[in-house]
Amino acid sequence: MRVAITGSSGVVGAAVLRHLLAAGHEVRALARSETSQVKVAAAGATVVRGDVLDREALERLIAGCDQVFHVAGINELCPANRDLMWEVNVTGTGMMVEACAAAGVGRLIHTSSAVTIGERRGEVGEETTAHRGWYLSEYERSKHRAEQVALGAPPGLEVVVVNPSSVQGPGRATGTGKILLAAVRGRLPAVIDTNISIVDIDDCAQGHLLAAERGKPGERYLLHGATLGIREALSMIAALTGRTERPWMMPSAVLSLLAWLVEPIYMVRGRRPPLCREAARVLRHGHRYDGSKASRELGLE
Repeated sequence: MRVAITGSSGVVGAAVLRHLLAAGHEVRALARSETSQVKVAAAGATVVRGDVLDREALERLIAGCDQVFHVAGINELCPANRDLMWEVNVTGTGMMVEACAAAGVGRLIHTSSAVTIGERRGEVGEETTAHRGWYLSEYERSKHRAEQVALGAPPGLEVVVVNPSSVQGPGRATGTGKILLAAVRGRLPAVIDTNISIVDIDDCAQGHLLAAERGKPGERYLLHGATLGIREALSMIAALTGRTERPWMMPSAVLSLLAWLVEPIYMVRGRRPPLCREAARVLRHGHRYDGSKASRELGLE
């Protein structure tokens, strides 16, 4: 089958690309830079230069394709450019939907995020969970809107949405991955008592392919492996590495206070803060998810 993919040089997109090629698909991949082009070509895909805000590039990318995997997006907290995040995540998704509908693509698999579930603190999020009505971060806001845009595709274009929790594996060194790597290296001075919800990168990629094959149009599928308390996660890391250092369990109120103090100081200096109010809110919230629908309906193990 001929398929197209965006975001294939990113952590998740590269894994999806690898699984698509291993499954024998003919893959066309969008590359925004020369570095991405080299990486994607080396993997075995046909490269189309451009980005998700380039309508002509999108048209070239998806021409003659049966399925499109829209993985590209900006995923970060405390974004330096909120407008760019909105443009890429929301406007870019809208442009992809329009291009797919015009080109007669059969199915679009849209990579959203588990954060769009919007569960309340302490609640286990499922695909049917009512959104809390407010956002922890600008990233959550943009991905929630992008998901609505994707699911609002015109008749004739089947859209299936996948919602990965925090993707962990080779190549991931930001967000929750940064915290876990710091613990592995014995360089994590403090944490708060929270939950982390993770999915293995290959399980996430396989979930994309299964959604393309078996997902129901208009449905969302949480791709989620496990929810761990931070104490449990640190104990597992200690058992694996033999490290005995344990970070200080900081009161969550202290984390929030630090974020309020640190963020404006760095912003005034034109530098990106190591901690911001968005990150503190997300950590304090501690996501918990139920990924059983993907196992039940898609066969994801």
